[in-house]
Amino acid sequence: MSDVIPESWRPALDPVLVTPEARRLGGWLRAEEDAGRTIYPLRGCRLRALELTPLDAVKVVILGQDPYHGPGQAMGLCFAVPEGERVPPSLVNIYKEMESDLGLPRPDHGDLSKWARQGVLLLNNSLTVEAGRAGSHAGRGWEAITDACVAAVAARPEPSVFILWGSHAQGKAARIPELAQADRHLVLRSPHPSPLSAHRGFFGSRPFSRANAFLEAERRGAIDWRL
Repeated sequence: MSDVIPESWRPALDPVLVTPEARRLGGWLRAEEDAGRTIYPLRGCRLRALELTPLDAVKVVILGQDPYHGPGQAMGLCFAVPEGERVPPSLVNIYKEMESDLGLPRPDHGDLSKWARQGVLLLNNSLTVEAGRAGSHAGRGWEAITDACVAAVAARPEPSVFILWGSHAQGKAARIPELAQADRHLVLRSPHPSPLSAHRGFFGSRPFSRANAFLEAERRGAIDWRL
């Protein structure tokens, strides 16, 4: 991997990065790019979630699956796209729920960097994807790295909120002992905000107000969800 691990995450990730699995991932990514395959996000953006949200600043974790695979969409934060890009359907539904939950107007862009800078870790399970091929980098080694990120947050003494939308995010959390055994955190589970599943319980789940109520009760400070 050419992207540099941010300093705050190094103690959690350095032991993983020296494993054969992580080394294979780095070599495989280089080989894919050398073969002319386009990989998103572009180099320099792949660890954006960790750069904008240092480990000691994490208050909320939102888990995604993999980056968007269209040109110009992936920016290293799950569910987010840069300003000027069309807001994807799942994020449209996230905004609808935010409007219903908090009474906030729906943003006209998809850049969630403001959330990340306040302590919302917007982490995908795989941090890269081949252009036009959703899920194409699953099982290549990213999972060990992103599992270690979630485990590091769960192992901290400070209470945090884990927002798990859909079976994929819930399955990831279930395999992390540090989270499964920690009762000091708030874990919010609901269906995915995708148009295929949002009406099965995502709408009305009120993740934003519930997260803030917990953070305020734990004296960690609420998130300003306005964008």
